[in-house]
Amino acid sequence: MTSRAAANRYARALFDVALKESDVEQAGRDFGAFAQLIAGHELLPKILANPAIPAPKKKAIVEQLIALAGSLSPVVAKLLVLLADRDRLVLVPEIAAAYQQRLMDHAKVVRAEIVTAVGLPGDRVAALQQGLANATGRQVQLESRVDPSIIGGAIARVGSTVYDGSVTRQLEKMKETLTAGS
Repeated sequence: MTSRAAANRYARALFDVALKESDVEQAGRDFGAFAQLIAGHELLPKILANPAIPAPKKKAIVEQLIALAGSLSPVVAKLLVLLADRDRLVLVPEIAAAYQQRLMDHAKVVRAEIVTAVGLPGDRVAALQQGLANATGRQVQLESRVDPSIIGGAIARVGSTVYDGSVTRQLEKMKETLTAGS
């Protein structure tokens, strides 16, 4: 099983348990904060990922970190101890990302990006955000980016779907049509 698949399974399990027993958003905040704690330390990620260090020692480190954190939700604490027992702490950053995605899916929120050749005024970005929300039936978190290389038009990415209405793409299509005809 790949690390991404394993991380998705742990994230799904955490989400399901948090949905039944506690607050899913609090569990996400707690798990994300723990992941940031690990990432923010210079040696901690190396220690927790090192296969030469036995799992019981890693478990003791995690238990100490949980005790220091204090207000960590019980479902998150249990998962972290389980990950330490199974020597899977290397998955913590991927689990945090997968959990956030699951949380967004649960809240019917989708991330989108709009790329234009020039900056758009706020009202245009809001109109595009509303249009994407209508098209997807979900709330849209829209990020706007400028890329002069597309010449004109726009490229919208909603989840894994790309809507390319750039002038560059239109020119590429024209070139393909013209070269196919010869």
